[in-house]
Amino acid sequence: MHRTSRPAGARAAGLLLGFAADRAFADPARWHPVAGFGRTAMALEKATYRDRRSAGIVHVAVLVGGAAGLGVAAARVARRGGWAGETAATAVATWAVLGGTSLGRTGSSMAAHLEADDLAAARALLPSLCGRDPSVLGVDGLTRATLESVAENTSDSAVGAFLWGAVAGIPGLFVYRASNTLDAMVGYRSPKYRNFGWAAARWDDLLNLLPARLTGALSVVAAPTVGGSPKEAWEAWRRDASQHPSPNAGVAEASAAGALGISLGGRTEYAHGVEMRPVLGSGPSPRPVDLDRAVRLSTAVQGGAALVSATLAVAIGQFRFRRRPRR
Repeated sequence: MHRTSRPAGARAAGLLLGFAADRAFADPARWHPVAGFGRTAMALEKATYRDRRSAGIVHVAVLVGGAAGLGVAAARVARRGGWAGETAATAVATWAVLGGTSLGRTGSSMAAHLEADDLAAARALLPSLCGRDPSVLGVDGLTRATLESVAENTSDSAVGAFLWGAVAGIPGLFVYRASNTLDAMVGYRSPKYRNFGWAAARWDDLLNLLPARLTGALSVVAAPTVGGSPKEAWEAWRRDASQHPSPNAGVAEASAAGALGISLGGRTEYAHGVEMRPVLGSGPSPRPVDLDRAVRLSTAVQGGAALVSATLAVAIGQFRFRRRPRR
């Protein structure tokens, strides 16, 4: 292999090894770097918070810029270790930012609680998935909230990280996870964060434009793995996704609803108020048993994204090599 193609090959191998590590070990039980970033963001918010968009822009710029700088530094150190060093560093970074396996396990735990009619346990688990008010939700509401979160977070927790890791290596992984974490922390329409969280939400929307559509495409392809129809998945995406208030969540949720043969959306209760979401899909409302199917769909989409992103990393490296001027 020519030395100029080494980074792309190492990047692709690292992405696949990181995915394998996530499948084997899930999230780190202690000293999770994403949790550390979250604590840093909370501490900085005490100094940067103002009920203004400009303050939110500063907050995002400092934290995302810091993640980018850390990623660049890590990549430079990794390159000194040759192909093996770059591969290992990319694998560790990928494992650290992925959350797909933990997402699936949480979805499966919710299914078990609901099938056992243990609403107390199900309500206690829901905040780890989304920001809805579990106290007002019964079996149907908890099922729908979980399934929508699994669908959306398949893109956020895995596909987006793979794609930006393929495009920009370790810095891309760090920037994507930092941006997604900030959106989860402050990107709400609540009175407190409507202005301050605007920049985090819009920046996250921008970064997820391509990952969400890759998630939709892979959901269409993977529909038969859960007994679904690619045609129904595609039609739900084409017909319903644009009605969702999020340009990205609508794609992930609509394609998943079509693939599973169910419908999502409707009255959605958050701590800051109630939103009426459009109906996505044309099937019946989801049941607890559909959560296990949604987890299987998510796993298939994640695997597909890992392969697509590894291929993309190699293609980008080869393109750069061909454009490199001859001496």
